[in-house]
Amino acid sequence: MSLKKRNRVEATFAMSSMTDLVFLLLLFFVMASTMSSPNDIKINLPQSRAKQVTRPQVAKVSIDNLGNYFVALGKEKPIPVDPVNLEAYLCGIQASDSTMYIALHADEDVAYKEVVRVLDVANEHHMRLVVATKR
Repeated sequence: MSLKKRNRVEATFAMSSMTDLVFLLLLFFVMASTMSSPNDIKINLPQSRAKQVTRPQVAKVSIDNLGNYFVALGKEKPIPVDPVNLEAYLCGIQASDSTMYIALHADEDVAYKEVVRVLDVANEHHMRLVVATKR
Protein backbone atom coordinates (compact mmCIF):
# COMPACT_ATOMS: atom_id res chain seq x y z
CA MET A 1 0.00 0.00 0.00
CA SER A 2 1.45 3.26 -0.95
CA LEU A 3 0.72 6.35 1.02
CA LYS A 4 0.65 9.71 -0.68
CA LYS A 5 1.94 12.79 0.95
CA ARG A 6 -0.82 15.15 1.79
CA ASN A 7 1.45 18.03 2.71
CA ARG A 8 2.09 20.04 -0.36
CA VAL A 9 4.57 22.86 -0.34
CA GLU A 10 3.02 25.91 -1.94
CA ALA A 11 5.25 28.30 -3.83
CA THR A 12 3.34 31.43 -2.73
CA PHE A 13 4.62 34.23 -0.53
CA ALA A 14 2.75 35.36 2.56
CA MET A 15 2.16 39.10 2.04
CA SER A 16 0.55 39.79 5.41
CA SER A 17 3.86 40.15 7.24
CA MET A 18 5.23 42.40 4.49
CA THR A 19 2.19 44.71 4.63
CA ASP A 20 2.53 44.93 8.40
CA LEU A 21 6.14 45.96 8.02
CA VAL A 22 5.34 48.61 5.38
CA PHE A 23 2.51 49.97 7.52
CA LEU A 24 4.78 50.27 10.57
CA LEU A 25 7.48 52.06 8.53
CA LEU A 26 4.90 54.45 7.11
CA LEU A 27 3.57 55.15 10.59
CA PHE A 28 7.09 55.78 11.89
CA PHE A 29 7.93 58.30 9.16
CA VAL A 30 4.63 60.13 9.53
CA MET A 31 5.14 60.46 13.27
CA ALA A 32 8.78 61.50 12.88
CA SER A 33 7.97 64.16 10.27
CA THR A 34 5.29 65.80 12.44
CA MET A 35 7.62 66.01 15.42
CA SER A 36 10.35 67.91 13.59
CA SER A 37 9.38 71.31 12.25
CA PRO A 38 12.24 72.96 10.34
CA ASN A 39 10.46 76.34 10.31
CA ASP A 40 10.21 76.66 14.08
CA ILE A 41 12.30 79.40 15.63
CA LYS A 42 13.28 78.53 19.15
CA ILE A 43 13.90 81.61 21.25
CA ASN A 44 14.80 81.47 24.88
CA LEU A 45 13.74 84.82 26.24
CA PRO A 46 15.44 86.19 29.35
CA GLN A 47 13.44 86.79 32.49
CA SER A 48 13.32 90.09 34.31
CA ARG A 49 12.43 91.04 37.84
CA ALA A 50 11.55 94.61 36.89
CA LYS A 51 7.98 95.50 37.76
CA GLN A 52 7.76 98.38 35.32
CA VAL A 53 8.43 97.96 31.63
CA THR A 54 10.76 100.60 30.22
CA ARG A 55 9.46 102.02 26.98
CA PRO A 56 11.87 103.21 24.34
CA GLN A 57 11.17 106.39 22.45
CA VAL A 58 8.80 105.81 19.60
CA ALA A 59 8.23 107.69 16.37
CA LYS A 60 4.66 107.04 15.32
CA VAL A 61 3.91 106.87 11.58
CA SER A 62 0.17 106.94 10.90
CA ILE A 63 -1.61 106.38 7.59
CA ASP A 64 -5.30 107.28 7.53
CA ASN A 65 -7.92 105.74 5.26
CA LEU A 66 -7.35 108.48 2.65
CA GLY A 67 -3.63 107.67 2.36
CA ASN A 68 -2.38 110.73 4.28
CA TYR A 69 0.84 110.25 6.26
CA PHE A 70 1.42 111.68 9.74
CA VAL A 71 4.54 111.43 11.92
CA ALA A 72 4.65 112.11 15.66
CA LEU A 73 7.62 111.87 18.02
CA GLY A 74 6.68 110.61 21.45
CA LYS A 75 3.68 112.54 22.79
CA GLU A 76 3.95 115.39 20.29
CA LYS A 77 1.15 116.34 17.94
CA PRO A 78 1.27 114.42 14.59
CA ILE A 79 2.73 116.37 11.69
CA PRO A 80 1.46 115.71 8.15
CA VAL A 81 4.26 114.44 5.91
CA ASP A 82 4.29 114.06 2.13
CA PRO A 83 4.90 110.40 1.09
CA VAL A 84 7.77 111.56 -1.11
CA ASN A 85 9.52 113.20 1.88
CA LEU A 86 8.76 110.36 4.32
CA GLU A 87 12.11 108.62 3.79
CA ALA A 88 14.13 111.78 4.44
CA TYR A 89 12.03 112.61 7.50
CA LEU A 90 12.48 109.13 9.01
CA CYS A 91 16.21 109.19 8.26
CA GLY A 92 16.45 112.49 10.14
CA ILE A 93 14.69 110.91 13.11
CA GLN A 94 17.06 107.92 13.01
CA ALA A 95 20.10 110.22 12.82
CA SER A 96 19.01 112.00 16.00
CA ASP A 97 18.38 108.78 17.96
CA SER A 98 19.32 105.38 16.52
CA THR A 99 17.64 103.48 19.38
CA MET A 100 14.21 104.85 18.49
CA TYR A 101 11.48 102.52 17.32
CA ILE A 102 9.05 103.37 14.56
CA ALA A 103 5.47 102.31 15.21
CA LEU A 104 3.36 101.98 12.08
CA HIS A 105 -0.34 102.70 12.62
CA ALA A 106 -2.17 102.04 9.35
CA ASP A 107 -5.92 102.08 8.82
CA GLU A 108 -7.28 98.70 7.79
CA ASP A 109 -8.72 100.22 4.60
CA VAL A 110 -5.35 101.56 3.43
CA ALA A 111 -3.93 100.06 0.24
CA TYR A 112 -1.23 97.48 0.89
CA LYS A 113 1.30 99.41 -1.19
CA GLU A 114 1.17 102.32 1.29
CA VAL A 115 2.14 100.03 4.16
CA VAL A 116 4.87 98.42 2.05
CA ARG A 117 6.32 101.86 1.31
CA VAL A 118 6.98 102.44 5.03
CA LEU A 119 8.26 98.88 5.47
CA ASP A 120 10.70 99.35 2.58
CA VAL A 121 12.06 102.61 4.03
CA ALA A 122 12.56 100.99 7.43
CA ASN A 123 14.20 97.90 5.93
CA GLU A 124 16.50 99.88 3.63
CA HIS A 125 17.83 102.05 6.46
CA HIS A 126 17.89 99.28 9.12
CA MET A 127 15.30 100.98 11.32
CA ARG A 128 13.43 99.19 14.08
CA LEU A 129 9.79 98.96 13.08
CA VAL A 130 6.74 97.57 14.80
CA VAL A 131 3.29 97.31 13.25
CA ALA A 132 0.54 98.40 15.62
CA THR A 133 -2.68 96.39 15.85
CA LYS A 134 -5.75 96.30 18.05
CA ARG A 135 -5.90 94.01 21.04
